[in-house]
Amino acid sequence: MKEISWHFSRSSAVAEMPGLSEYLRENAQGDLIPWNVQAEAARRFGLSLAEVEERILAVGLLPARYQRNRQTISTSGQLELFRSSVVVIGCGGLGGYVIEELARLGVGRIVAIDPDVFEEHNLNRQLLSTPATLGRPKVEAAAERVGLINPAVTLVPMQVAFGADNGEELLQNTTVVVDALDSIPVRLELAVVCNHLDIPLVHGAIGGWYGHVATQFPGEESIQRIYSSWKEGKGVEQRLGNPSFTPAVIASLQVAEVCKILLGEGQPLRRRKLAIDLLSMEFHDISLS
Repeated sequence: MKEISWHFSRSSAVAEMPGLSEYLRENAQGDLIPWNVQAEAARRFGLSLAEVEERILAVGLLPARYQRNRQTISTSGQLELFRSSVVVIGCGGLGGYVIEELARLGVGRIVAIDPDVFEEHNLNRQLLSTPATLGRPKVEAAAERVGLINPAVTLVPMQVAFGADNGEELLQNTTVVVDALDSIPVRLELAVVCNHLDIPLVHGAIGGWYGHVATQFPGEESIQRIYSSWKEGKGVEQRLGNPSFTPAVIASLQVAEVCKILLGEGQPLRRRKLAIDLLSMEFHDISLS
């Protein structure tokens, strides 16, 4: 797997910023940096919140917002997350929850790709949709939401449809891609592009009470195997619709997969599909080999 890290354009300058590390250590509470200290450091040293956050983590301190992560994710792991770039394709039912969780987790750069605007039928399940966002681009709402919940995270909004013609350009400098699409043909195109670029792909799909998650690593054909019997149409979601809870469950599993890949920990769903039946509350681990 190709290793790609996203670095701030001013990272070396931040590392050499006179007094920044001392200011952070002097104002730490134990090894935690409260949000007001991080914000004041950005103001005082003329830096972005993202640049200050990277420096906090690089000197072995921890932004206080992540203190409940620390029994699961080390400070060095938190830095690895912050230096990562994740592309989320689709900002609807799955994508909205994925973006929210990645931002709260502390992934430093999230690229949100979606050509659509919010419609009223989105309100039952899409986290980023509200009556006030109807008619607005989904990626615009995603950027605003991330700015509210974790201003140190960079959300790059791209109001464009992913396809084979622009896929390689859209996925440049990416660590992991998350499939939150609702189109099987585009999913298959995405899988091909990710393989060509050597990028892991975390796939999720939903319909009614049901969903599944799988992770495709470079050189594998997990997505093609999942949809080997597909003929045409958008899939089961078109027929069953989706309640509010199904995308939340599947998206959370996708984010867990992303986290494991970025940290190099645990056992991802490699050559496996986790099928979820929330009506019977059954989970099935299916081999894709």
